[in-house]
Amino acid sequence: MIKSKKKGDLIVISGPSGCGKDSICNKVIKKRKNIQISVSMTTREKRQGEKEGKDYYFVTKEEFEKSIENDDLLEYAIVHEKDYYGTPKSNLFKILEDGIDVILIIDIQGALQIKEKYPEAIFIFILPPSMRELKKRLIKRGSETKESMFRRFKSMYKEINEIVKYNYVVVNDELDDAVNKVIAILDSQKCRVDRIEELDVSSIEEVMHEDLVDLND
Repeated sequence: MIKSKKKGDLIVISGPSGCGKDSICNKVIKKRKNIQISVSMTTREKRQGEKEGKDYYFVTKEEFEKSIENDDLLEYAIVHEKDYYGTPKSNLFKILEDGIDVILIIDIQGALQIKEKYPEAIFIFILPPSMRELKKRLIKRGSETKESMFRRFKSMYKEINEIVKYNYVVVNDELDDAVNKVIAILDSQKCRVDRIEELDVSSIEEVMHEDLVDLND
């Protein structure tokens, strides 16, 4: 009786570095079907263990700026006053049209650009349980200098003021709980009225008529 839209959802995930965005999203795609993580483009240096085309597309500043000129990016931003990050348009909309959900793990600057261009996206902000816990996670990661950590915390305080522009906030205290909350959000979105593509009213009326006849017998 009800035919839902086939188009996939664009899910925008943001939050401070060390809050567990990647861990949450990696678990979400293992638990759900028809969902994948979009690979962003960046000019920052590749970290140990990262792979080209899987974690990011690593490019030079000149290559990135060429993509901007060619309008090849859905969004882009300069993060921590240093590095470019952006989302290539290629294949993204095709994947959505094929009914596959796509997760974008991006900085808040890029998320706000997406909100202007694609307001029907689902916007989720991930928070750590506390600033002290966030500091511990960053130190444990071992990839941050004092200067880079200072830049991250400075950016983070600005980001927190933008949380009201998101649809949902998930606190990553326990990883599995946070994953389940994100999945619950995605499931609820599939039930939105505006996802109904076609409603067969005649079938509903036919069933109601049969029920009324049965009651009168």
